Amino acid sequence: FGVGFYSCFMVASRVVVETRKAGDASGWRWSSAGDGRYTIEEAPDAARGTRVELTLKPEDELDRDYLSAFTLRSLVKRYSDFIEHPIRMERERDEDEDEDDTEDALETLNSRRPLWVRSKDEIEPSEYHEFYRHLAHDFAEPAKVVHFKAEGALEYTALLFVPGERPHDPFEPAAQRSRIALHVRRVLVMAECEELLPQWLRFVRGVVDALDLPLNVSRETLQENPHVRKIRERLVTKLLQALGDMLEGEREHYEKVWRAHGAVLKEGIAMGDDREHRISKLCLFESSASDVPTTLDEYVQRMPVGQPAIYVLTGSDRRTLSASPLLEAYRSRGYEVLFWIDPIDEWVLDRLHEFEGKPLRAIDTSDDTLTDEAARKELDTRAENEKPFLDALGEALGERVGEVRLTARLTDSPAALVTPSGGVRPHLARMLRAAQQEVPPERRVLELNPAHPLFTRLRELFDAGGSKGRFGDYAELLHGQALLAEGSTLPDPARYAKLVADLMLRKD
Repeated sequence: FGVGFYSCFMVASRVVVETRKAGDASGWRWSSAGDGRYTIEEAPDAARGTRVELTLKPEDELDRDYLSAFTLRSLVKRYSDFIEHPIRMERERDEDEDEDDTEDALETLNSRRPLWVRSKDEIEPSEYHEFYRHLAHDFAEPAKVVHFKAEGALEYTALLFVPGERPHDPFEPAAQRSRIALHVRRVLVMAECEELLPQWLRFVRGVVDALDLPLNVSRETLQENPHVRKIRERLVTKLLQALGDMLEGEREHYEKVWRAHGAVLKEGIAMGDDREHRISKLCLFESSASDVPTTLDEYVQRMPVGQPAIYVLTGSDRRTLSASPLLEAYRSRGYEVLFWIDPIDEWVLDRLHEFEGKPLRAIDTSDDTLTDEAARKELDTRAENEKPFLDALGEALGERVGEVRLTARLTDSPAALVTPSGGVRPHLARMLRAAQQEVPPERRVLELNPAHPLFTRLRELFDAGGSKGRFGDYAELLHGQALLAEGSTLPDPARYAKLVADLMLRKD
């Protein structure tokens, strides 16, 4: 007598239930008009089994859609397609058919035999594909099928599919939930059960059929149900193991899956679910060392002796990052840098501090670990001698920078911008602004290469006329060049274009 039964009164003004247990001499009759009262009486003439009779409401109170053959078929197909007992309905007959042919007049609406209860050994790949297409409305073959049965204190069967292609838009708010259907003893109780998988596995499709949950389970009770929590953890473990096996044994196939779903999967790291690096071990990243994406495990194995950290640079695309002047010092030392180009990577970097005992370090932040003690002392001495020049450069740039200093990590480029410790990295700031979020002005550090000819030219201009005239224009050009090199936008493109044009017209 739950919601399912009382839904009868959506179309009925009176409901009568007659039932007789096998072996009993008499049955029972229950009846109600849905007004909060009911009667129960003996029914000696009741047949074995159960019969439910609905007296339809008057025409003006009745929603006729619930009586259409199409609606009834759809409801049975959606909620009761896999229950063990057949659900039959009188089919519409042609005019020339015999009305007395009762057996032929009935059609079975439910398939009764769910794929997931069958042994994996007797299921053909084409059957999995057909069921996946029915479930996900996707005509492409699934990239991976995970089918298992749990027995013991908690019994359930799971049939999960990893799609081979990326859903239309996995970042739409409506799409950011689990797509696993929950059945209880073959009856569908929830088409999209968010509690069965975390949000970062929302691209997975499938069904779970549990034996130990009540049929009237609600979303509220699911959130607190210990059985559901255990099922969820087992599903996550099985899926991550399956992806790991694919990475190990079907690398090319896995790379396609990663391109489709990797950005969503990495959300699990940002959410703090990367226990024992179970997610980060599956990640593939672009690299400065190769056009082939690499895992963190593979990166660590290639690290030369003495490399202190795993180096990372975040940005919008590989091409821009490959041209970054910040790579120069790392390339000169034979250090590989990973290019993290998914928007979620900014949050992953804030959460994933180390891997296999190696710290992760963003190279676009202040970092002097590449400079040995002797070179650092030499640089400090040079900076002290250049202090008036560096101060004048800082004054010329004003609020654009927080500090101007010398660096030893540039080899070919004249300058680069880095983020002070604890500051907002430039790629993250650009994304936040694009999302209409307010980002406080970040006064970054302008690092100069003292061995570059442009440094010498600026020094000459300063010596000749101090911080006035062309010195200020050249300072703006140098700062703009550093912004463009990292992929950032100029604060005043028109001003920058005018300075370049003026420079091109100079004859001295």
